[in-house]
Amino acid sequence: MGFFVSREEFNAFHSIDRELYAILVLNLWRDPIESIQVMALWLWLERLGFKNAVKKMLSLPYVLINELADEAIICLNCIHSNLISSPSENYDIPLLQGFMEKEISLQFFQENRLNGVVAVARTVNDVCIKALMDIMQRAVERNAAQSLAESQMVMSPFIHQPLVPPVIRPVGPRGDDLVQHRTSATSPDVQADSRTMFFTFSKGYPVQEWEVRDFLTRSYGNCIESLHMQEANPHEQALFARVIFHKASTMDMILCGKGKVKFTINGKHVWARKFVPKRSKSSLLPPLPPSPLPGTSYGP
Repeated sequence: MGFFVSREEFNAFHSIDRELYAILVLNLWRDPIESIQVMALWLWLERLGFKNAVKKMLSLPYVLINELADEAIICLNCIHSNLISSPSENYDIPLLQGFMEKEISLQFFQENRLNGVVAVARTVNDVCIKALMDIMQRAVERNAAQSLAESQMVMSPFIHQPLVPPVIRPVGPRGDDLVQHRTSATSPDVQADSRTMFFTFSKGYPVQEWEVRDFLTRSYGNCIESLHMQEANPHEQALFARVIFHKASTMDMILCGKGKVKFTINGKHVWARKFVPKRSKSSLLPPLPPSPLPGTSYGP
């Protein structure tokens, strides 16, 4: 005769998984259904010997968790289709490779496609749906309320604002326009997030801050407003950096219309993409009530 496990006991056993899922869907505003698949993939990897992956992710900053989730989507696409038949800079998973203690690559997911499809589906049904359903429901309801609030704002009477006069600037050394509006890419009024890129590095090939600065300065001129490397222990390497540029147009030159690009700094591969900050909607919606179930934390 089997033992009966209550919902509270089941959730308490998966409290770490619940906390990470809550970060994905409540703090980072990621898609709740897609994030269920992401969690199932990570739990499958844990069973394959990538120990304590979920627990270690909880110690990471939100921006890194978000990037790891993006790479998990690439891995899921890999096991659900055969479209990724050769290595491509658009399908690299450098953060996941640097994060895991064991060797992992997209080739691993291709070689384990059938097992992966079955294992992820089983984990979704046997673990994720049972342990994460209440959090998913909260996220779905919160997102629906947010969409309603945004639609009501759009329908509200439009308040006319006075036109902002153009700013007259002298012609720059590169022939900048005489008249530039405050909303242009060169304006300091442009929010920092819209001028920020996220750089990731390969494990085993440490990249120093001065190398990133030197490469960007030589390639794009005096373009860096600030550069923030990941804080790492003395015997560990930084896996990512955030770079804020003076102008958003610098990012356009780097990306050339692509979502992610790969280049080489002193023989070491570096990936770059536009920085996606944690979404915040607290100004439109009241704070969420605490979960009624024990053993769950939704804080950072």
